[in-house]
Amino acid sequence: MTGGETGGGVRDARAGGGGCARPARLLAERIGWGVAGAQILAEVALTAEPGATVGLLGPNGSGKSSLLRLLAGLSRPDAGRVLLDDAALTALPRRALARRIAVVTQQAATDVEMSALEVVLLGRTPYRPRLAGATAVDLAVARRALAEAGLAGFEQRRWSSLSGGERQRVDLARALVQEPDLLLLDEPTNHLDIRHQLELLRFLAESAVTVVVTLHDLNLAAQYCDRLVLLRSGRVVAAGTPAEVLTASRIEQVYQVRTDVDTAADGRPRIRYRRT
Repeated sequence: MTGGETGGGVRDARAGGGGCARPARLLAERIGWGVAGAQILAEVALTAEPGATVGLLGPNGSGKSSLLRLLAGLSRPDAGRVLLDDAALTALPRRALARRIAVVTQQAATDVEMSALEVVLLGRTPYRPRLAGATAVDLAVARRALAEAGLAGFEQRRWSSLSGGERQRVDLARALVQEPDLLLLDEPTNHLDIRHQLELLRFLAESAVTVVVTLHDLNLAAQYCDRLVLLRSGRVVAAGTPAEVLTASRIEQVYQVRTDVDTAADGRPRIRYRRT
């Protein structure tokens, strides 16, 4: 991801006609969900205002990925509801959802026999008639997205030949060419080196779209997210600004680690982990 390229670019080609994505407002109300009688999420509430970057935090098994699937409309909650600009996700046609919400999941399979360009072009599917091929506009938008992801010249590289970090950036380019109003990402920094982690999160923070992203690194979440939602055992422990959520006592409560939390020059919390 090339740093700072947040204006224009792939987000200016919605439906091939030149309109920009309009950031959505996302609201989850008292979400409950479980599998085979096991409660995974209970009474979860979340608000993402238009254009905001919201980080989902919590230990492994706290329900972050499950919540993201519910926010994307990929699963239905057993209780509560998810609203996109005051419309229930369950009331929106699948094609409309595919145009408005883009999802970047954790690492996909490596045996896909497609080129990087073909993978990115999958993001244009909601804008094409069934069985129609890619248009010249689709190809131009997809190539631009790869360049913005720092992968110019990778168009014909096979997906299975890419490194984990390269696949992650191809998948992000695929999501961006959907021209979404809402972008949902599940641990997108996992396979990236430090430089690309910082560039990705800066890109998301400066993006015009609404973003909800699950993260493990508390310092990165504090630096780049507008608001945080901290989960433990499927319930919200705290929600608010990074300074409100990331206190030493709350981190110890949720993660069972001791920290020193101070305030950086920009007013955001900075976490240092104690050795003992």
